[in-house]
Amino acid sequence: MNKSIFITGCSTGIGLDVALGLKARGYQVFASARKPSDVLRLKELGLQACQLDLDDSESIQQGVEWLLEQTDNSLYALFNNGAYGQPGAVEDLSREVLRQQFETNLFGWLELTNLLIPVMRRQGHGRIIQNSSVLGLITMKYRGAYNASKFALEGLTDTLRQELHGSGIHVSLIEPGPITSDFRKNAYAKFKENINTLGSAHQATYEVVEKRLAAQPDSRKKDPFTLGPEAVLKRVIHALEAKRPKARYYVTFPTYLFAYLRRLLSANMLDVVLRKVSEGENK
Repeated sequence: MNKSIFITGCSTGIGLDVALGLKARGYQVFASARKPSDVLRLKELGLQACQLDLDDSESIQQGVEWLLEQTDNSLYALFNNGAYGQPGAVEDLSREVLRQQFETNLFGWLELTNLLIPVMRRQGHGRIIQNSSVLGLITMKYRGAYNASKFALEGLTDTLRQELHGSGIHVSLIEPGPITSDFRKNAYAKFKENINTLGSAHQATYEVVEKRLAAQPDSRKKDPFTLGPEAVLKRVIHALEAKRPKARYYVTFPTYLFAYLRRLLSANMLDVVLRKVSEGENK
């Protein structure tokens, strides 16, 4: 096949599974991660890998230079995946905390993508795949920062797709719901780091949120709505190989359900449903 793809956020979960799955399928996979220890582990798994910090423009530039050296200034596809979730009520988010969320989940993706679009334009083809979320379609309480970053990503990606029409570059969004990963563990670390719970109007709820985030999942209890990262891999493969890839790929039943309810219900009725979901989650 000899098609090259650059993937961000490959330390665990979706990024790692997609990188390994595409390598097994014959793609020339270039993986990246923020921590040097994760880069070393990726190399031990047989992947070509580099360190890339989406919060750092110099790191992004160095990553692109390394990538294009490996590919002789060509690239078939980019899969933007590296992201995290910052829990906390909107009124407890500082400007700096929200900025950090956008630096990783949006601004870094924009910078990386814009450095690689000229490569794809020169060759007359390419695929850009953005890993969004069901929380780019609907919102959930205490996830305002993450919701906002994914809603912004959706708008930016839809615009980019329109602007690249006719260039030979196809742009797709992946919309996962709950997927097995370290997302919750990383979210808990950010909650502890950035949210001051004492004296907050949401302090009582935070105590429940903290217990939920800190709890280790019981491997004996299978959540029927949570899928493994291989479910995302399946959609990525279609976005890479279809003659006319979809603009959006839904993954997991909750994503299909909430996308349907968003079209069916009024804003007030959808709020009622989403509040009940959050309340059930945080009992």
